[in-house]
Amino acid sequence: MENNNKHDRLIRGTAMNGKVRAFAIQTTELVEELRRRHDTFPTATAAMGRTVTTAAIMGAMLKGEEKLTVQVNGDGPIGQIVADANAKGEVRGYVSNPHVHLPSNSVGKLDVAGAVGTEGFINITKDLGLKEPYRGSVPIISGELGEDFTYYFAQSEQTPSAVGVGVLVDTDNSVIVSGGFIMQLLPGLTDPEITVIENAISTLPPVTTLLEQGLELEELLRRLLPDVQVMEGLDIHFSCECSRERVEKTLISLGQTEMEQLIEEEGQAEVVCQFCNEAYDFNKEQLETILEQAKN
Repeated sequence: MENNNKHDRLIRGTAMNGKVRAFAIQTTELVEELRRRHDTFPTATAAMGRTVTTAAIMGAMLKGEEKLTVQVNGDGPIGQIVADANAKGEVRGYVSNPHVHLPSNSVGKLDVAGAVGTEGFINITKDLGLKEPYRGSVPIISGELGEDFTYYFAQSEQTPSAVGVGVLVDTDNSVIVSGGFIMQLLPGLTDPEITVIENAISTLPPVTTLLEQGLELEELLRRLLPDVQVMEGLDIHFSCECSRERVEKTLISLGQTEMEQLIEEEGQAEVVCQFCNEAYDFNKEQLETILEQAKN
């Protein structure tokens, strides 16, 4: 069935008299945009997609101008995965080695754990507008990422959570669907209530299967929590902060000596943004103008 969910968005809700909070998200357009910009191969797309999907939900947990960065540093061939997200639904991300694709794993799925690795750390940095950013770090426990982020919430934020994220990639490498959910258990839940939630999670089909069938995000949450009260939604989209002006400031920060060396040896410069892969070109004359600014 064709996927009817037109645009990327996130919804949030509460259930069981406010003792559970849940988020469901579709990130198909976002992950396809990143795949296209970075030319990621299927396994790399899945790993990057799971990371930015989780980051987008975590961003929606913030307020105002707050933002966060997620870094997955495993020992697999993909290298580092980085995702930035904020409370406005703006997300960006990249992987160190986009051209990683591995044979399917033992259950016929993309081998994300093989690409990410099973040794390493997930680091979360939150800019909450305070003097010092909040930093949390946990070891990678599986490399599949959903389980790893579940472990992060339990260990670093002391919030028992269930994280389910997935990316379905087509034979032409494009993204068919991408999305996920995070469910967080708050104080006051009884053991029978926790058992009901655990059963709902364990019997839920893969998120990508449900999204591909056209299931609405509201219905996804109801599959997990029948009494969920859905609150406001949030549009999710790719956004990068880079600009020519910012790149010029970066060149100025190199200092006079290094700028002079660049002009003399190269006569031009191309600066590529890691997050969006946009290239900014500067000819000799432009570099000389920037050098004059660096001297002042």
